[in-house]
Amino acid sequence: MIKLITKVTAAIVVVSLALFGSANAKTLKFETHFSAAQPSGEVATQLAKNVEKFSGGSIKVQLFHGASVTGKSAEVWNSARNGIIDCDFTGGAYQTGKNAAFQFAGDIMGGYENPYQQYGFLEFPGAQDAIQGLYNKYGMQFVGWWIPGHESLISSKPLPDIASLKGFKFRSPPGMESEIFNELGAKPIVMDFGEVPTALQTGLIDGADYSNLANNTAGGFYDENPHATYPGFHSMPADHLACNKKVWDGLKAHERGAILAAIEVAGRSITSIIERKNAEAVKELTAKGVGLYDFSTADRLTFRTAAMKAWDTWKKKSPEAKALIEMHVAYMKSIGLL
Repeated sequence: MIKLITKVTAAIVVVSLALFGSANAKTLKFETHFSAAQPSGEVATQLAKNVEKFSGGSIKVQLFHGASVTGKSAEVWNSARNGIIDCDFTGGAYQTGKNAAFQFAGDIMGGYENPYQQYGFLEFPGAQDAIQGLYNKYGMQFVGWWIPGHESLISSKPLPDIASLKGFKFRSPPGMESEIFNELGAKPIVMDFGEVPTALQTGLIDGADYSNLANNTAGGFYDENPHATYPGFHSMPADHLACNKKVWDGLKAHERGAILAAIEVAGRSITSIIERKNAEAVKELTAKGVGLYDFSTADRLTFRTAAMKAWDTWKKKSPEAKALIEMHVAYMKSIGLL
């Protein structure tokens, strides 16, 4: 985290010295799948303000919450790639249909125990270059991660242990998650982020993998579905900021520096805010009688074993996936996780 803070400070100093005015400011369109009221949405709003501040006013950001331009989270990338917007503020794991490697540029499932370990992966030799090469291949520039923390399942029924996942019909994002939960006897249904509220209200699903406890609570999901896994164990997605490569290359050096500084500040902010907001949510949900279930060490190991089985399968899907998986495994061994 010290390296992260140092980078941010240095970038802000460089940007501040640029002293560019706002007379000829360019406007960039960013789109996130989070609503403005969720903690993640609030951090996205602050990032937009910081880009303008750090650039000395030469960039203004028009931010769209709730995938309001594109309509679906998984399509925001395409909107940025095709020039409808400029930057995608969702996550790489939504793009596994393009290349399996995107799963491991976003959410490796069952791997890291906290966001700080995962941020550290970007410092591992070759990791950031591999991610950048993947994004560039599809016309985008990887700018950075912001990692809220582990996700908590939303459920209409108790989920006290791994055995309770059998028959659990829930919303799953696209990618590897469905394979892992199928292996454990659950019944994942892939649907977009924005379709979850209606699917829960109508009983189409028993629950959802949506976001972390704080975001889920802010969205009111536990009002009608009074069970949650907490602390999370299965998924810790790294949301990303990725921009159209041509747009990125067309920015001035101080403007790119401003955006890089802003995403690093957002990363620090979202991780600490969600830690605090999760603690507040625990108090609120406990007072309402919502069940919070912390899976045992043995159950977590069962999940990680199923996840690692999926990693082996996904290695075969593309050369980029194989390279990233091997880097994650090497890095996890180096920090004692494997």
